[in-house]
Amino acid sequence: MSASLHRLANGVRIVCDPMPGLETFALSVVIGRGARYETQDQSGWCHLLEHMVFKGAGSRSSRDIVEHIEAEGGNINAATGYERTSFQVRALKGGLPLAMEIVSDLIRRPTLVPADMVREKQVIAQEIAEAADAPDDYVFDLAQTAAFGAHPLGRPILGTSASVETATPQSLEAFRAHLYDPSAIVVCAAGAVDEAELLALTERWFGDAPASGLDLSATAPEPVQFVGGAQPKVRRLEQAHLVLMLPAPSARNDDYFALRVFSEILGGGMSSRLFQEARERRGLAYAIDAYADTYADAGVLGVYAGCAAKDGLELAKVTAGEIMGLAERTESGELARAKAQLKSSLFMARESALARAEQAAGQVLLFDRLFSTQEIGASIDQVEASDVQRLGSSLLEPRMTATAALGAKGAAAAAEGFSRALHGL
Repeated sequence: MSASLHRLANGVRIVCDPMPGLETFALSVVIGRGARYETQDQSGWCHLLEHMVFKGAGSRSSRDIVEHIEAEGGNINAATGYERTSFQVRALKGGLPLAMEIVSDLIRRPTLVPADMVREKQVIAQEIAEAADAPDDYVFDLAQTAAFGAHPLGRPILGTSASVETATPQSLEAFRAHLYDPSAIVVCAAGAVDEAELLALTERWFGDAPASGLDLSATAPEPVQFVGGAQPKVRRLEQAHLVLMLPAPSARNDDYFALRVFSEILGGGMSSRLFQEARERRGLAYAIDAYADTYADAGVLGVYAGCAAKDGLELAKVTAGEIMGLAERTESGELARAKAQLKSSLFMARESALARAEQAAGQVLLFDRLFSTQEIGASIDQVEASDVQRLGSSLLEPRMTATAALGAKGAAAAAEGFSRALHGL
C-alpha cells in the first residue's frame, strides 16, 4: 500500500501512509519554516514559539495537553530546525482524532499567556547556557557561523538570551500567524491510519486556516551563500573538538546522492577512510565521522572529530588528504559498501511510522511530491565512481572552507591547517 498526497483548498497538504499490521500510528504536522525565517532581532523566536504553544492551547492547559495524549497511550513532541518546525504524536490505533485536535490547537490556537512566557524565557536561557557548556554541541554552532556568517543559517537555532527576551505575546502571535501559513503546512500520518478519516480530520481542523495575507514571495528567506572562515575558541577542555566544512550541493541538486555517497565513503562508518586512517592506523582521534547537511539552496560536507589538542593539526591534514584522495580515486568495494549502508538506513527508517511521516513531509516541502523507496534506492544505485570523483572536485573548486575548533590553544592550528592542506591558503 503506497502513500498518497492530497491538498486542501487553502494550501494545506496531506500525506496518508498506511502500514498494515501496525497497532500504532504517527502523526507529524510539519511547517516548512524555521529559524531561517527569523530576522536577527527575532533570533530564537521559532524555538520560543515551539516551547510556548505547549504551555496552553485551545481550551487545554499545559498539563491537559500531555495528560490527554498519554491517556490514549501516546506521546507528543516537537522540534525546531532551520527550515522546518514539526509537531509529532505517536499513539495507539484510534487516537488520531484527539491527536489532530491537539496539534491543531498547538499550531493555530496557542494561548501565549504573559506569565508563562516569562518562565519559559528563563528555561530557554538555561537551555542556551547548557548548549554553550556542551563542547560537542557548541562547536557545531561555531561551524555554522563560520560557514554562513551573518545569514540566519549562521545563527544558533536557540538564538540568544537577549533576542529571545524581546519577544512579547503580541509580537510572537504576529510571528506565528506568518510562520504557520497554511501553504507551508504538511499533515502526515503513517501506520494504523485510515485515509478517509485523515482527510476528514484535516479538513475539520485545518481546512478553515486563513492565509496570512502577506506576499509570501516577498517574505521568502534570503538566499544563502557559503562565506567560509574560521571560528577557533580556546577553552580549557580535556579534548579538542573540530568541525571542518566544505561548500556542497543543496538538497534539490542533482548531485545530492553523490554527496551522500561521498560522505559515507569518507567518514560514514568503521570501514570509512577517515575512521581507518585517522583512528585505526594513526590513533589521532577517538571519534571522527563525516556528514552532509543540506538545505533548499545550499549544503555542506562536514567532518567532526574529537581529539587531543596536540593532534588537531595533524588530524586536519589527514582529513584534507582523504578528501583529496577520494576526489581522485574511488574503489569499487567502498562504493558498493557506501550504497548498501545508505539503502540500509533508508529501509530501516521505513520500518518506523514516525520516520516515514517525517520523510514524507520533507519530500513534499522540497519537491511537492512523494518518492517511493524504490525510486530513492535506484537513485543511490545510479551513483558511479566518476560521479563521486566529480562531486569531490566540485567540493574543492571554490577553494573555501569553514572550520571551528574548541579546546586548548593548540587546537586552533587545526582550522588553519585544514585550509592550507587543501588549498595552500
